[in-house]
Amino acid sequence: MEPIIQVKNVRFCYEAQNEEGPHVLDNVSLDIEEGRFIVILGHNGSGKSTLAKHLNGILIPDEGEVLVAGMDTRDEDKLLDIRRTVGMVFQNPDNQMVASVVEDDVAFAPENLGVPPDEIRERVDEALKLVDMYDYRDRAPHLLSGGQKQRVAIAGVIAMRPRCIVLDEPTAMLDPRGRREVVETVTRLCRENGITIVLITHHMSEAVSADKVFVMSNGHVICEGTPVEVFTNVDTLKAEGLTVPDTVELLDALQKAGLDVPLAALTPDACAREIARALNA
Repeated sequence: MEPIIQVKNVRFCYEAQNEEGPHVLDNVSLDIEEGRFIVILGHNGSGKSTLAKHLNGILIPDEGEVLVAGMDTRDEDKLLDIRRTVGMVFQNPDNQMVASVVEDDVAFAPENLGVPPDEIRERVDEALKLVDMYDYRDRAPHLLSGGQKQRVAIAGVIAMRPRCIVLDEPTAMLDPRGRREVVETVTRLCRENGITIVLITHHMSEAVSADKVFVMSNGHVICEGTPVEVFTNVDTLKAEGLTVPDTVELLDALQKAGLDVPLAALTPDACAREIARALNA
């Protein structure tokens, strides 16, 4: 089956008229399969947010192409269909709030798409239930926590019925509880509802449950694979100035100290089990 998003040899510079300018994306290629939970990691300035904006036509490549469900993002006639297919959620939920009541905010996008009122009501209720915010539908957004606001922003995208949601560092401004709420929400949307999720982040721990991870550095994809395949390359990631999940960091230190533990135990529970096993042995 054809991937829902194909990025082919994309190069992009914010000063395109300057051929000598640095390319924020330099010959980037990757495929995003439908129904998968994808994480794109990288430090600040790696190009990951610029790539995110290419995935639904906010930015257009200088070279190469981005195909969304077979539609080229360069084709202006397809732009509305592309953005119906791929929804975007950004860092600051406050910048995405347009109404004074939660349910009105979620209804904003489908209203602008010309969806009939009865269907809007159905979509809003469905979207708020999917992100566990239905009980807050009559609240004012400014009374919500950061994590709750971001979940409302996600509901607003869900109400457009996209096949894919791209989230550009949605947890960057949240506390640990808010980050956990958002990651659990998007994971559930993928696993239970089949929505393709592309999560852009610099928090390594948010990638542990992904189907596939792409790691970016200086405009390039430097490695890709399952979380285990990526995070067991500890020295490669550290050479690029990147960290690994705390569990892998601990296991790597213990392994170098002579304890027989695998780096593949990514979750805290799995990590604890492997350390206990090694100590008992």
